Parts: sequence; structure tokens; C-alpha cells
Amino acid sequence: MLNPAKDGYQLASVSDAGWRWTLRRNCSVTPAQLARVFIGLGALSLAVALFFWFQGAVLVLPFAALELLVLCAAFFATARHATDGERISLHGGRLVVEVESAGKIHRSEFVADRVRVQPVEGYALVEVAGDGRSVRLGRFIRSDLRPVLARELRQALRRG
Repeated sequence: MLNPAKDGYQLASVSDAGWRWTLRRNCSVTPAQLARVFIGLGALSLAVALFFWFQGAVLVLPFAALELLVLCAAFFATARHATDGERISLHGGRLVVEVESAGKIHRSEFVADRVRVQPVEGYALVEVAGDGRSVRLGRFIRSDLRPVLARELRQALRRG
């Protein structure tokens, strides 16, 4: 594998096969860790609710159940987007862009010679366009790194 810092690439992985960019959501907690926290909070909440239910406060248990339903919905909304990301690869004269959102992967393939890379006005994203199609990239990296992504894509397209 070539040295990305030596070759002027900060975000890309460069090898003899081509260039690859993997842009992922910054998740500090994995879905498995979040599930353990959810189970712990749910067990604690139910224990407290059952204690008060046995003391005669019967309305505590339905509210605890409602709390668990809301917490469960928040867990599933978070876990559903934990693997969101963008994968870009350039090899063999083809630029392949895969955008994953909520478990669905949208794949776009472009002929490298006909691709334009440009910033999107008002959105501060990077647009890859060609063959009458376009894809907006850079949702999962800091806004100050989006111009770096655009520069690296242009540089790789010129070389590739």
C-alpha cells in the first residue's frame, strides 16, 4: 500500500488497485453497547415501578411502561442509522459511490473521464456528477474536511 501522507491524500486509502474513501458517522456507542444500557435502564425503571406498585401507587407502572416504549423507539432510531456512511472507490476507470442510510445502500457508478466534482451551493457538500446523474457526498465528515475530499477526488480522477 502507498503512503497516503506521502502521496498527498489525507482521507483516501491509496493502493495499487486504486483509491478508496470511507466516510462514516461518528458513533461513540455501538448498537450492542446501547442495547445493554437500554436493558439496564429498563430493568431499573421496572424495578422502581414494581416497588411503588406493590406500595399501592398503581399508576407508576403504566407510566414506566410508557417510558420504556419511548426509550425503545429512541434506541431503534439511533441503531438504525449507526452504520450510515459513504464509500467511494476509484479503480479501472470507474468511480463507484455507495451511500448507506438506514441499512439501504444506494450505489452509483460513473465513468471516471466524465465526472465533475464541485461544491454544492448552500449545502456545503461535495457533488459528484456525470452521465446525467449526481450524488452529494460529505455528510459524515466535518465541514472543514469537505474541500479536502473534493480536492482528493479531483486529484485521483486526474491520475486514475
